[in-house]
Amino acid sequence: MDQNDGQDYGILSVVFQLYADCNVHFKIPPTVFYPQPKVDSALIGLRFIGPNALRQRLCGVLPTNLRRVLNNAYQQRRKTVRNSLKKLALELCGGDKERAKALLDSPPLPLPKAVAKAREEGDEFALAQELPANWMTKRPEELTPGQFVELTRLFFGPAQEPDGEEVAMGPLGKKVWRKMKHGSN
Repeated sequence: MDQNDGQDYGILSVVFQLYADCNVHFKIPPTVFYPQPKVDSALIGLRFIGPNALRQRLCGVLPTNLRRVLNNAYQQRRKTVRNSLKKLALELCGGDKERAKALLDSPPLPLPKAVAKAREEGDEFALAQELPANWMTKRPEELTPGQFVELTRLFFGPAQEPDGEEVAMGPLGKKVWRKMKHGSN
């Protein structure tokens, strides 16, 4: 899968890296195809993770909220994350420009205990999950999938029960990543 450093790194790359463990098995040269394409190919392997591991990766973030952050971030991919998420921040703050500015300037939240534990155990996903202090100056392709989860936690917070308890094992939702039709979510 694409590393987070190029124009080919987009929503699809982020989602696959969240929902599956991805491996590039080997590259396939254009010479094995007829007619020869003008692109390089690769055989990739996807091992989709189970719902419990996915919940751990999402840290209580609702997939629908993650989708909103990803869609807004990649809608104008050459802009910084701060500029591409301005509209979403304004919407979440009820149109209050000062609160939206404060949200866009806010430092990253501390990592959840489960992520800290996974980092200690050497979990590759968790090791790349911490949101950098200068997240707002980055472009979307410079953030890892885990950092997008943390960005979603920053904007929406983790899902909460009515009594204020964090949802760790909540429903993941169905059809979250299906194509939107006629502008609906």
